[in-house]
Amino acid sequence: MEDDLEDLQLESADDCSDENPMLFGRILDGNGAGRSISWEEAKVWKPERSGEVLWVHLCRNRPGVDGWLQQLEIPEPTRELLTGERTRPRAFREGNTLVATLRGINFNPGAEPEDMLSMQLWCDGERLVTLRKMPLQTPRHVLRMIDRREAGPSDCGALITELTEAMITRMNRSIVDMNEHIDELEDRDPEDDPEGMLEKIATIRRNCLGLKRHMGPMHEALEAISRNAPAWFEDHDRREIAESIDRLRRYLEDLDISKESAVVLMDDIRGRSIARNEQTNYMLTIVAAIFLPLGFLTGLLGINVGGIPGTENPDAFWIVVALCATVIALQLALFWRWKWL
Repeated sequence: MEDDLEDLQLESADDCSDENPMLFGRILDGNGAGRSISWEEAKVWKPERSGEVLWVHLCRNRPGVDGWLQQLEIPEPTRELLTGERTRPRAFREGNTLVATLRGINFNPGAEPEDMLSMQLWCDGERLVTLRKMPLQTPRHVLRMIDRREAGPSDCGALITELTEAMITRMNRSIVDMNEHIDELEDRDPEDDPEGMLEKIATIRRNCLGLKRHMGPMHEALEAISRNAPAWFEDHDRREIAESIDRLRRYLEDLDISKESAVVLMDDIRGRSIARNEQTNYMLTIVAAIFLPLGFLTGLLGINVGGIPGTENPDAFWIVVALCATVIALQLALFWRWKWL
């Protein structure tokens, strides 16, 4: 958690000016470590020895990005994909290069889990260019591995697999949180606050649907990487991507289970509420059925016409009360016999 906060603070604090759109840059030495490089050096970088790899992370909405991508001889449609607003996950091979748009969960303050952040990448086996618009923690996680020499990626293929693995791992956190919320709601008494519980369940369902809407195309993009990546994307990288695909598939299944659990819990709460309302309506109907003949009797005796019996009898009131009590007793006996009570 502290590392995530550190990543977010660093990513948010970076000042990528119009002249310098680079958030950070590293030259990988092929042994899991790397050294920093400036934007001016990155623009003219050439590998000095075998195994060196350049990784630059850019603000895609800053001036200067498109011009540098043009210097790399990237076709215009691909440049538009890398710097544009079309962020649906996808991946394809373009000659000896790999182009992809990936999405990760937005853990920035105030964001909802279904608010996904995009990261575009372009790689030719010697250079990896990643681009983002909003602060994204995943690249910082991999950068920390490189700077701390914690068995960081040694080539472009390993770097891409580390980025996708970190992005998918962060998705799991949001799914686990939703499952924990569902477990807490299942342990609560629905009678305490049914409306509040229904609101929370509806939020969980919306989050599940939003995540699945974005994670489905992400699954297809990773499969495209595994299937169509150039030769520099080695067999062990394809196996790593295959593992990431399996994990993402399990997460999609977990989302389905979470959504179904939320639906079952919502149906249970609504069923309890409907049963409670039906019970209340039933009791009101019984009460109305009991007092209907009594109301008719008292209304009949209270009409203002001549000939009403008992007007001169001082015991007439108690006779009427006894008659009403008899009617009530008879009704209760009949309702009990008919199993209405």
